[in-house]
Amino acid sequence: MKKFVSLLLAMVCAAAVFAGCSGNNGAESGKPENSVPVQSGTVSLDGSTSMEKVIGYLSEAYMEENTDVKVTYNPTGSGSGIQAVVDGRCDIGLSSRDLKDEEIAQGLKGTVVAIDGIAVIMHVNNPVENLTIEQIGDIFKGEITNWNQVGGSDAPIVCIGREAASGTRDGFESITDTEDECKYSQELTSTGDVVQTVSSNPNAIGYASLASVKDTVKTLKVEGVAPSKETIQDGSYKIQRDFVLVTKADKALEGAAKDFFDYAVSEKADELITKAGAVPVKR
Repeated sequence: MKKFVSLLLAMVCAAAVFAGCSGNNGAESGKPENSVPVQSGTVSLDGSTSMEKVIGYLSEAYMEENTDVKVTYNPTGSGSGIQAVVDGRCDIGLSSRDLKDEEIAQGLKGTVVAIDGIAVIMHVNNPVENLTIEQIGDIFKGEITNWNQVGGSDAPIVCIGREAASGTRDGFESITDTEDECKYSQELTSTGDVVQTVSSNPNAIGYASLASVKDTVKTLKVEGVAPSKETIQDGSYKIQRDFVLVTKADKALEGAAKDFFDYAVSEKADELITKAGAVPVKR
């Protein structure tokens, strides 16, 4: 009888241990209770070439965390990306401008993921402190050719810019209304080259994403406002544009597409956006 009772107690204890192990929801294996499974599938992005660097940083980091997800990016331009959402050819469109009223009327929604803040830079010894957007445009179009026309020294202005395919150039020219009109002395293939060239030429003026500007050059005030993270976020610095994620207003994203979207607009993405040369949105 004693042996039977001992055996019965042993069986009860074993059952209790087994139940405890099976009822811990993976806590002992390191998985949080009610953990969400890793996403899988494909997220298709289509649109702005200017957003390539930002999207590259975000998609690479996201795929490192979600190894079963493939994020694809088709750099077709903002207008094409917006239309791709309308046509249902991609999950998320990319636009380097805000949506127009007629595009919103087509059932689209724009969410700002980052801001492209572009600093106008000069040599550190240039005495000019402030210019209007119109003056900056006239300088790059070759209508203002000497620094003494804008309060500087009597010296010819040397305009330094990026190559035709540059997203920074596209942004700068669209904001200053100088598309296809700029008279560049040099067109360089990287922001670093622009900063270096301007820093070594007392008469030079150029532009660069704010995150790439070093203390080897001087940033110009535009309409009285100096470029900074704060003035870009509050909109007071005018040479900037929104980077926008475009989706359908009446159809919620699902699965990996929703997960990537949420990741891109989260605070977690801010550091990546900064590394890509853009400014995170104010939260």
